[in-house]
Amino acid sequence: MTGPDVPASFRLAYVPGATPAKWVRTWAERVPEVPLQLVPVAAADATALVRERGAEAALLRSPIDRDGLHAIPLYTETTVVVVPKDHMVAAADEVAVADLADDVVLSPLDDTIEWDSLPGRPALERPATTADAIELVAAGVGVLVVPQSLARLHHRRDLTYRPVADAPQSSVALSWLEDETTDLMEEFIGIVRGRTVNSTRGRQPAAPAPAERKAPARKPTGGKSAKPGAGRRGGAVAKRGKPRRRS
Repeated sequence: MTGPDVPASFRLAYVPGATPAKWVRTWAERVPEVPLQLVPVAAADATALVRERGAEAALLRSPIDRDGLHAIPLYTETTVVVVPKDHMVAAADEVAVADLADDVVLSPLDDTIEWDSLPGRPALERPATTADAIELVAAGVGVLVVPQSLARLHHRRDLTYRPVADAPQSSVALSWLEDETTDLMEEFIGIVRGRTVNSTRGRQPAAPAPAERKAPARKPTGGKSAKPGAGRRGGAVAKRGKPRRRS
């Protein structure tokens, strides 16, 4: 991947909470001639950014509008509830959705959890962002159910979080345009899938080399080739005639 046709950079968009650092390090080792440029993007804008070619690929969350896009699921996150430290939930190691029945459960407009029915009591209005919802949790207005990485991203000293065992989960995927699977894109796919540097990166493997022709047997050393029967006493056995009678 060298020459005038190599792009100046490979742009990777990522939504809040996604952690591309380990893949960025591997990219720098394998493709040092093409810098990987990270592009932060709001979850709601990630697919549009890829379609508008603002990035070659994006790490985004489900649900994903797959129209015109490839998407490879990478991992699924634990779902947690964010609460004030003095909330009764904080005394448990893990909770169930039913344990939130008496709480106001906030649902921001950028919510990434797909609920069949939102648990708890409904809020008067939906916060615009997860960050806004966190502020409301800190103010004692309600609780917030999010992927664990978002709880860590918006960590506050006065808040804590606990896993919600039976809540829906959010997945992170790698997405890019269907008709633009370039060599660099193949390289990045191989990196996130853990392929080694010597792998085929999803391409068809090269045809195996034809089997080597078997080397001819070596002739015995020390002169001409041995003839059948060589090594027997006196060489080939002579045909005996009838014995003569004495006169």
